[in-house]
Amino acid sequence: MSAKTFGKDKRPFSSTVVDGVERAPSRAMLRAVGFSDADFKKPQVGIASTWNMVTPCNMHINRLAAEAEKGVAVAGGKSVLFNTISISDGISMGTEGMKYSLVSREIIADSIEAVTACEGFDGVVAFGGCDKNMPGCLIALARLNRPSVFVYGGSIKPGCYCGKDIDIVSVFEAVGQHAKGEITSQELTQIERAAIPGEGSCGGMYTANTMASAIEAMGMSLPNSSSRVAASREKSEEAHAAGRAVLHLIERGIKPSDIMTRTAFLNAIAVVMALGGSTNAVLHLLAMAKSAKVRLKLADFTAVGKKVPVLADLKPSGKYVMADLAAIGGVAPLMVRLMKEGLIDGDCMTVTGKTLKQNLALVKPYPKKQDIIRPFSRPVKKQGHLVVLKGNLAPDGAVAKISGKQGMQFEGKAIVYNSEEQALKKILDGSVKAGHVVVIRYEGPQGGPGMREMLSPTSAIMGRGLGNDVALITDGRFSGGSHGFVIGHITPEAFVGGPLALVKNGDVISIDANRRSIELKISKVELERRSNAWKQPRPKHKSGALGKYARLVGPASEGAVTD
Repeated sequence: MSAKTFGKDKRPFSSTVVDGVERAPSRAMLRAVGFSDADFKKPQVGIASTWNMVTPCNMHINRLAAEAEKGVAVAGGKSVLFNTISISDGISMGTEGMKYSLVSREIIADSIEAVTACEGFDGVVAFGGCDKNMPGCLIALARLNRPSVFVYGGSIKPGCYCGKDIDIVSVFEAVGQHAKGEITSQELTQIERAAIPGEGSCGGMYTANTMASAIEAMGMSLPNSSSRVAASREKSEEAHAAGRAVLHLIERGIKPSDIMTRTAFLNAIAVVMALGGSTNAVLHLLAMAKSAKVRLKLADFTAVGKKVPVLADLKPSGKYVMADLAAIGGVAPLMVRLMKEGLIDGDCMTVTGKTLKQNLALVKPYPKKQDIIRPFSRPVKKQGHLVVLKGNLAPDGAVAKISGKQGMQFEGKAIVYNSEEQALKKILDGSVKAGHVVVIRYEGPQGGPGMREMLSPTSAIMGRGLGNDVALITDGRFSGGSHGFVIGHITPEAFVGGPLALVKNGDVISIDANRRSIELKISKVELERRSNAWKQPRPKHKSGALGKYARLVGPASEGAVTD
């Protein structure tokens, strides 16, 4: 155990809580939770855990948090463990409960801020395992601006069915295959039983792994932390190291504002593009930047995407999962490649107290015989897959995930649904056919409220074999597991009278990823006539967390934040 001493300047927040005669009542309370006399002179580090048994993504984080506590103690600090919430997107997907998913990001951020600021912690180690945990943690750390390290709970190992790797998206797509009659009920049950073998976040380059990679690229987590498997010795060692690292940051006075710079955010976007990451990265990075007081716009994703190719052949559009990437070296060798090409800036500070370039100096390259990460001479896609579209249907922007496998253009007739449930029912019963553009509206931040992910409809489309023949557009958003010709985050959303509210069945919609446009093929006069006749629907929720969120939330083009 370290006998290191810290001056009051290294305890700027905890000293106001525990120092002096008048703070005796505070010390009395803290003695009951395990503080000794010596602990009152140590920097206090909050360990923000998202452990629960709601989801396999977070079921092991208590074990990792305990390792971080040990690391803090070894480095001479005093840790205080506390919990915040986590919900499961995978369980609630396609239900009313999914409306709480994006809301939970705000609750997580608010609760970490509240506990840390109230209790006077000098630093924070925050753990996230599922999609909204990670941006929720980073939003809080940016607001607090105290020495902090983020730890990702890690990726799940793939399941296996008939000799092939499967995951949660395999189950969603199997539902569509079952509806089409391609698999039996027994086969669907077998896939369901095999898909999730244990702890960790969904295995492909879905939202959890996307955000973990972005946070590592930004410098807010330890090197190569994003690609480690949850059930591994290395992940436990990383949690211990994070506890030690936060004390080093406290000693040096390095704060999130020194790390979460505009350049660091651009690095994060570049890595997301190279990995073929989730559309949710756009929403979450915009939200995190706002909390960090960093100027970031949709146009930045376009600018980075024009320069950075997709190099990773990862699910959902590709073949491999994060555990495969971990086996060949993780994300760090990819960042070395990007840095050598001038596509990320190595001079950014990180939570190691070193620059990104220094962290990557000794990283070994990928093995020669691997095809998970392609060379620049043979990319999966020559430009980024996250494409910001604008046009008369999305004046303030929309986000498309264009792998190129479904083409770069689509034109078809609208088939319109006012909720996800309506759309899913009609996709599964065969009402949606080749040539349709499925419109799902009133699912935006305010209108949903909560901007549900459309994994059930997109998976049903893929499962019915319509991935190349149907487009789907929405003011909601997509799971990182969604693939196909899908466009979300349409802004302004339908609930506030955005053009999506004015689309009728049979209208022709044209989508062109090359021109970055999305157009409703009707005249300006007709669009204005429909707008004048439109009436806003009643709010679906007026009270509680959803009602409060709907009143406070901003547009998707600005991160859908409530702050």
